[in-house]
Amino acid sequence: MGSAPLAARVVVPVPLPRPFDYLPPSGQTLPPVGSRVLVPFGKRECVGLVVDHQAPTHASDRLKPISQVLDPALVSPQLLELALWCCRYYGAAPGEAVNLLLPGALRRIRGFRPPPLPFLALTEAGRSAGLERAPRQAEVRESLIDGARPRQELIEQGIGSEVLRRMHQAGLLQEMDRAELPAPEPGPTLNAQQRHAVAAVLAARHRFECLLLAGITGSGKTEVYLRAARRMLARDRQVLILIPEIGLTAQLVRRIESRLGAPARVYHSGLSEGERLACWRAAHDGSARVIVGTRSAVFLPLVRPGLIVVDEEHDGSYKQAEGARYHGRDVAVMRARRLGIPIVLGSATPSLESLHNEYQGRYRLLELSERAGTARLPRWRVTDARGRGGGLDPELVTAIRRHLDTGGQVLVYRNRRGYAPVLMCAECGWSADCHRCDAHMTWHQSAASLQCHHCGHYQRTPPRCPECGSPELLALGAGTERLEDQFRQAFSDVPVHRVDRDSMSGRHDFDELLASVREGQPCILVGTQMLAKGHHLPGVTLAAVLDVDQALFSADFRAPERLGQVVCQVAGRAGRGEREGEFLLLTRHPEHPLVTDLARGHYLGFARRLLDERCAAQLPPATALALLRAEAHQVDAPRAFLKQAAGLLRSAHIEIIGPLPAIMTRRGGYWRFQLWLQADDRARLSAHLGRHYEGLHELPASRQVRWHLDMDALEL
Repeated sequence: MGSAPLAARVVVPVPLPRPFDYLPPSGQTLPPVGSRVLVPFGKRECVGLVVDHQAPTHASDRLKPISQVLDPALVSPQLLELALWCCRYYGAAPGEAVNLLLPGALRRIRGFRPPPLPFLALTEAGRSAGLERAPRQAEVRESLIDGARPRQELIEQGIGSEVLRRMHQAGLLQEMDRAELPAPEPGPTLNAQQRHAVAAVLAARHRFECLLLAGITGSGKTEVYLRAARRMLARDRQVLILIPEIGLTAQLVRRIESRLGAPARVYHSGLSEGERLACWRAAHDGSARVIVGTRSAVFLPLVRPGLIVVDEEHDGSYKQAEGARYHGRDVAVMRARRLGIPIVLGSATPSLESLHNEYQGRYRLLELSERAGTARLPRWRVTDARGRGGGLDPELVTAIRRHLDTGGQVLVYRNRRGYAPVLMCAECGWSADCHRCDAHMTWHQSAASLQCHHCGHYQRTPPRCPECGSPELLALGAGTERLEDQFRQAFSDVPVHRVDRDSMSGRHDFDELLASVREGQPCILVGTQMLAKGHHLPGVTLAAVLDVDQALFSADFRAPERLGQVVCQVAGRAGRGEREGEFLLLTRHPEHPLVTDLARGHYLGFARRLLDERCAAQLPPATALALLRAEAHQVDAPRAFLKQAAGLLRSAHIEIIGPLPAIMTRRGGYWRFQLWLQADDRARLSAHLGRHYEGLHELPASRQVRWHLDMDALEL
């Protein structure tokens, strides 16, 4: 008897713990691994990826054939295996590989036509064509004779889109992603530490090496990336640069293009489906030589990979919060290892995970301990804010006035949006709490609303206390909106700009603000995390951090690390130009060991002491940690599921703690509990969870809860 015919194993984007077997399309052979296919699934059809060929697990007469092969061998086996490894390691359904590898336009059943590129230019045929009998086309040629122009500009000057379409079809015009770039700028002279770092990257160009570039703020880390990238482009290799936030994209892209003379493609969630698809295809065919993107860009196809850079590698934004809860930085390291190319992890405040890997000999540390050019580190000052009431701190006001009067700009960090974190009744003590979360609602004065920043619940501000009817409602604490109001009153002679998700809602709002601030006129910037991340603002001479005391006493063991990172990042915004900078840290606990440690101004020393404490306490990164989380509308259901899961997952090599309530036990109407799963060996813990992943789905209580695994969890 002959062997049974093989089936195609296909993953589809559904939350089920296994792939599915399909027969080849009628009259055809099995599509190759990595093919994008359309398959019947229940009463609908789904786009999936072929991940293997093997003997079917069910009788062949029970299998359905693939409906259509959409793109044969679209995803390389190497990239496909990386995505499947992510699903196994991070405890996600294998179908999540489809979401990781394909942009939204390729996950849809219906075909997708990407929008036209924004710029138009003349082809050689367009320059030489006889257009005497086509006056509108001749007008187009006259408009483009000096170079490419935006399509929208031509339409606004009265040229019809149909004229442009006909000229493009006739080969007289070509679409372009952007206008031609000027010749590359030479850039500044590197100092000795920067030259050493560039040489180290280039020495590893034919092999894998992970280089941890720990450079203080303003030390020229980006210049190191660009010099290494230039050499890679000269060898016709692609460069992938990951950044944590969309807000950092525009300034980095402008700098890359001006320095390298090559277009930089962009990939992030703020783009349209067409824009993401265009970048994906350009990466796939190799025409995208430099790609800048957020964490999802780590899965872009690369045909000639040469270098991966992860900028601000410490940033928690690299950790995906749903689906496959991967960490973009760690996946980038794994990808570089599999590709055999170097990867650079850059940060002024490296994560303890990366420092621990450096201690273990897995990463190589490159330190930039001095600022590039003539800029100097700011002077640090810790201010005791006890007994200062609810107004602006007098020392802060004095310092701001001094810097503004000498032409400087001021940056003030407060990680709370809204006007006040708490609205309370002065008579009976009622406070505006979210009925769906264990949290206060934030009062937004400008919108006359109360908002929960955890679940998004929104309601109008009551004119009186709902419990006693008193009109005396007190706004306690200060968010960015209140600080903006206070600064406008205290410094009416200068502009005050608020930078948070409420004020920067438009796609280009933040970029336009940064451009105006870089013109150098005195102003005050007050904002949240958006301000603390990697922005070069040479006019800022004073930076201040307000009210960090909550992090000093948090139940989250990662809070001290995050505190140190944000304080050092904000401090690094000051004094990056020619004038000397100053940094103020306002706290009601100036004697706290963490504060005194930070005040020394040396982050690596601070981080190494934290790492020693973590190792002594057997906490990550010294050990591996995974969380099994469950939530439900009824408080008993998640605990029941987690108790069953603890019995299933019991092992001599894994410590299981819980069920424990999450730090915020009730959120969005769901009661949230978790199991802590710790082990000395990360690979063993991941493999153990993978073996029992299907079993977790089959537990009786799993049907009453929403649950997920979170390997290397960052949030508790």
